Amino acid sequence: MQTGGMRIPLPRPRSLAGQLFAMQAVLIAVVVAGYALFTYVSNRSQAEEAAGRQVTAVARSVADSPSVRQAIRSSAPSARLQPYAVEVVRDTDVDFVTIMNPRGIRWTHPNPDQIGLVFQGNTAPALRGRTFTETYTGTLGPSVRAVTPVRDGDRIVGLVSAGIRVEEISQRAQEQLTALLAVAAGALGLGAIGTYVINARLRRHTHGMNATELSHMHDYHQAALHAVREGLLMLDGQYRVALINDGGRELLGVTPEEDVVGRSVAELGLPTPLTGALLASEPRVDEVHLTADRVLVVNTSPVTGGQRHGSVVTLRDVTELQSLMGELDSERGFTQALRSQAHEAANRLHTVVSLIELGRAEEAVDFATAELELAQALTDQVVAAVSEPVLAALLLGKTAQANERGVELVVSDDSRLDDGLLPDTLPARDLVTILGNLIDNAVDAAQGGVRPRVTVTALTEEDGDGDGSELILRVSDTGPGVDPDHTEAVFQRGFTTKPAGPGGRGLGLALVRQAAGRHGGTLSVTSGDEGGAVFEARLPLRDAAVAQGAGGAV
Repeated sequence: MQTGGMRIPLPRPRSLAGQLFAMQAVLIAVVVAGYALFTYVSNRSQAEEAAGRQVTAVARSVADSPSVRQAIRSSAPSARLQPYAVEVVRDTDVDFVTIMNPRGIRWTHPNPDQIGLVFQGNTAPALRGRTFTETYTGTLGPSVRAVTPVRDGDRIVGLVSAGIRVEEISQRAQEQLTALLAVAAGALGLGAIGTYVINARLRRHTHGMNATELSHMHDYHQAALHAVREGLLMLDGQYRVALINDGGRELLGVTPEEDVVGRSVAELGLPTPLTGALLASEPRVDEVHLTADRVLVVNTSPVTGGQRHGSVVTLRDVTELQSLMGELDSERGFTQALRSQAHEAANRLHTVVSLIELGRAEEAVDFATAELELAQALTDQVVAAVSEPVLAALLLGKTAQANERGVELVVSDDSRLDDGLLPDTLPARDLVTILGNLIDNAVDAAQGGVRPRVTVTALTEEDGDGDGSELILRVSDTGPGVDPDHTEAVFQRGFTTKPAGPGGRGLGLALVRQAAGRHGGTLSVTSGDEGGAVFEARLPLRDAAVAQGAGGAV
């Protein structure tokens, strides 16, 4: 195979005929072994069923014997029944016949020392007049046994149990297995010989493949490899790039002119977490990693054959999906806020109705008016400060969510963001990602404090270079703040001070930083006046041409 002007030698694979021979041999072995196992299990099951029928017949025959009933009515049942039970065991090929009274006290047993002791097993069904079988571990070990009642008229005067030890049943099945294995070995040998003869003929027919056919096969392979939209990266045992397709170059930001084949992964200039994942010796499954402007799902699988030969890496772009998930989370938050407000509205409506029913109509009007004024005041405050519809809706929803968690969320007095001010190059999706994640983190940090409070500021002002205006989104909280040693680490994927959730944590601020970077903006964190943290995102508001070409780093 040749990529980027460098030929990569590939080990010669096993011939097609050899692979087919191995596959057919394994298939025959599996079929024969499976049939042998099935037959053994079936024979074992049949042996247990036959043993159950045998002991049931013996137990019923003993129970129906008139001499047994006569012996039970005698003054010394054991003296008459023990010789009889021993004779039945000898003649019927069972391991034991135990005759007992209804309380389970034995009159007979293969071991005379056990006579007079309580029978080990279940007798309740037999005492109700039913014959049953079970596998139970008694004085002689595990056995398949049947228990049946002895009737004298309508009365149950005793019980009979006959059984065969499981060890004896296994021995019978093993005798059948020996013959079965001999037949299976013969079938396997004949199948292997037949498979070898067929594949020898196949080898002769495929040996004449010419160079043109092999070249065409190589060309098809190359075309299919580079047509795959998913990124594919192959690394050798020293973690050098052995192959990279077009999708991989695009997702990793490698230009077509850049020759990366033969270079180490550490030299590609990728983000540190992504480089670490590619250099890891253990497989990585569906790991999310961020580059400058993409969210990638990375899977790695080692190529082994007695020793490490390298690894195969697949890359999927889920930037759009991650953004849609952020929007979905915001919509879910809006829905929860509306549900909460509907619940509160129902409570207030019930209060108004109850006041009217009590004849306090004036108080009902005052109460309803006050609630409406409070709700309208909140809406007016947000809309007056931020009339941009997406951000206004986001702030109203987040305010309701924060109130449910005992956190006061307010929009600062100096906020001012008019509708229509934001350019088309700054989509609402990215605004939701940036401001929504910053508010969520701030609410989490402030929750549980003495006076939990989150303040949001949204405004535009001239940038420091005087080149134009920029959008400022600032979120501060009254939480514990950010350790100065972690002011840069908080923006890395996977960093979090919260307990791990079902889907993992530590991605929110990294996505905020990536969204800001896509529009040439910056994201920073400082300590607030109230001891908490202040996160500030600055996004330049430029014309479409400049904004599209910015893509600045954070």
